[in-house]
Amino acid sequence: MAEEKIDSTEYWKANVRLIAGCLVVWAFVSYGCAILFRPLLAGIPVGGTDLGFWFAQQGSILTFICLIFFYAWRMNQLDKKFGLGE
Repeated sequence: MAEEKIDSTEYWKANVRLIAGCLVVWAFVSYGCAILFRPLLAGIPVGGTDLGFWFAQQGSILTFICLIFFYAWRMNQLDKKFGLGE
């Protein structure tokens, strides 16, 4: 089977955009919601505590885990798009 030539520049641009987007979401949730916006979120109760504290304790961790699965899913799609799928 002949190998297709992939456009590695476009592949890495798409990969870096995906990583940057994931980092922005992660930073917003872990730094923004847990630290900067905590006073605004303090009045919203979640599970016996306020929403800002929840983001600082559980929300940022759960968001990070979701981002890991999202990144793996999206990278599989990019690999297939550029002919690198398994």
